[in-house]
Amino acid sequence: MPILQWLTRDEDTRAVRSVPYRLLQEESALSCGDPDAANMLIHGDNLDALKALLPFYAGRVKCIYIDPPYNTRSAFEHYDDNLEHSKWLAMMWPRLELLRDLLAEDGSIWVSIDDNEVHYLKVIMDEVFGRKNFTSTIVWQKRIGPDSRAILGAAHDYIVVYSKNLEAFKATANKIPLREDQIAEFQNPDNDPRGPWTSSSNFSAQGFRKNQMYKIVTPGGAEYYPPEGRCWVTIESEYFRLLKEGRMWFGRDGRGMPRKKTYLKEREGQATWSWWSNSEVGHTQESKKEIIALFGASNTFDTPKPERLIQRILHIATNPGELVLDSFLGSGTTAAVAHKMGRHYIGIEMGDHAVTHCAPRLQKVIEGEQGGISKSVNWQGGGGFRFYRLGPPVFDEDGHVREDIRFPTLAAHVWFSETNAPWKGKGKSPFLGHHDGKGYALLYNGILGDRRPDGGNVLTRSTLQIIREAAAKKAPTFDGPLTIYGEQSRLGPTTLARENITFKQTPYDVRARR
Repeated sequence: MPILQWLTRDEDTRAVRSVPYRLLQEESALSCGDPDAANMLIHGDNLDALKALLPFYAGRVKCIYIDPPYNTRSAFEHYDDNLEHSKWLAMMWPRLELLRDLLAEDGSIWVSIDDNEVHYLKVIMDEVFGRKNFTSTIVWQKRIGPDSRAILGAAHDYIVVYSKNLEAFKATANKIPLREDQIAEFQNPDNDPRGPWTSSSNFSAQGFRKNQMYKIVTPGGAEYYPPEGRCWVTIESEYFRLLKEGRMWFGRDGRGMPRKKTYLKEREGQATWSWWSNSEVGHTQESKKEIIALFGASNTFDTPKPERLIQRILHIATNPGELVLDSFLGSGTTAAVAHKMGRHYIGIEMGDHAVTHCAPRLQKVIEGEQGGISKSVNWQGGGGFRFYRLGPPVFDEDGHVREDIRFPTLAAHVWFSETNAPWKGKGKSPFLGHHDGKGYALLYNGILGDRRPDGGNVLTRSTLQIIREAAAKKAPTFDGPLTIYGEQSRLGPTTLARENITFKQTPYDVRARR
C-alpha cells in the first residue's frame, strides 16, 4: 500500500511512545448534575488526554467524531490554524493512532475536513486504520449560497469515515429516519389492511435467469413477460406468494405492469448516501445562530458545526447508552448533542473555552436548553458530567509507577499493561479479573489493611488466601495461572511455582506500556 512521506514522518509515527500516561484529576467546582452519569469533559492537550484514557477506555468507544484544525492558512480567534502540511500531519498521526486504539471493534471514526488536507488525511488514515476499513467520504453542503469573494466558492466540507472493522460496523449501523416528503409518498389506494404503502416501479432485474422468465397474467387480464435483457426479480412460486398475500400492485385497473408493495410500517428507515444537503443536516449559518443563542453575538466560534449534522452522525453510528468521543471539542457541540440523544460522551478541549464555553453549554443542556435539536428529540434536561484536568504523569522518568498513585489508577495500568484491554473493575477487590486464561491481582496502597508486612501490600499465605477467595467470588470457574503485583513476596520460589503464581514487585515491575 502506498504511504505518505513528509519531513518528520519517522519521528511522528513513533510519537505516541513518548507521550506520558497522566492522571485525570476532577475539578468538582466545574462538574455539573448527576456525578454518576459517566460523561467526561477534559481540559488539556488532547494527545496527553487520549493516552490517559487508554487504560480505562481502550476498545470501548463506539463513535469518534473530530473536527480538527483545517490548516486553512488563516488565523482563528480560538485556534492557530496556520500549520504547514508536515506540521499538520505531525499533529494528526499520533492522535489518530490513539483514537484507533480507543475505538470499539464495531466502532467508527468521522473526521471533518476541507480541501486543504482531505487527500493527505485519506492516505494516512488508510495506513492507521487499514484501507479495507475505509467506509465513505461524505460531502456536507455547508453553505446556503455561493461565496461572492471567490471565483469558485467552496459549498461543502468533507467528513471522512473509517471503521475499526468495516463488517462489524455495517452490522450495527442504523438507518436514518424517512423525511416527511418520503413518508407522504406512502398511500393506501386499495385500503390494504397493512396500511400505507408504496410500490417499486420495476419488478424486473438485469440479466437472464431461466427460473425467473415466466409469464405474469394480471387480475385485469393483461399479460407480461420480463423486458428485453431482463428477468423477474423472484422465482414464480415467490411471485405467487406475494400475489396471494396482496403484496402486488397492477394499477387501479388491474392491468398495469407488476409492482411490489413496500409498507410504511416495515420501513425502519433508509440507508443514507454520501451527499448530505444543508436542508437535511444544517449549514454554517444555522450553527452560528445556535452559538449566538447560547453565548451571545460577541462570543462566537468561527467554524461551529450544526447540531443536526452531529445528530445524523450519532444516529447512524451509535445507540442510546453507547460511548461517543470528541477530542477537538471546540464549543462543545458533540457533547451537547450526545447528551440530548442519551449517549455517554468524553469531550477533550485544550483551549480556555473548555471552561468558558463547553462546561457552561453542557450545564445549559442539563438545565433543559431548547436550542438545536432539543425539540426534535424532546429534550427536557437532566443528566450530568464531570470536569477533569490533566494531572502529573503516572510513571516517573525511568518508567516506574510513582508511589503516591492510588489503587484504582494503578489497577487500571497493571491490567492494561498485561492484557492490552481496559480495566472495567470497581471497588477494592485485590483480584482484578482474568483474561485469556490468566488471572491478575494487585496488593497495593493498603488494599487489604495497612502497610505492615502482614498487611495488605505483601504476598503472604494469608493475603494469598484473600486473593483466592476474591477470585472465587468474581470468577468461580477460573483455575488458571495467577500474576500478583505487590510490595514484596514472603512466599518462596517453590511455593509460587506450586501455586502457579508469577510475582511482580510494585512499583518497579509496573512499567509504562509503550
